[in-house]
Amino acid sequence: MSRHQSQPALDSKTRRKLEDQRRMAYRRAIEEHAERRQLNAQISDFPDLIAASYLQIASAPLQRGA
Repeated sequence: MSRHQSQPALDSKTRRKLEDQRRMAYRRAIEEHAERRQLNAQISDFPDLIAASYLQIASAPLQRGA
């Protein structure tokens, strides 16, 4: 029994290439998730800086208009 009967039969080279593409996409997703978690952890270490930069950005349009 084949796993995917609805897909046309592929030669081994094409099948390997598709499997590698799927594997690399999965690996990139894991790496991006890990980077995002690390960045969020670093940012959460300094919540006062986040608030200060938010206030600075929020007041910037008001200063430009004046």
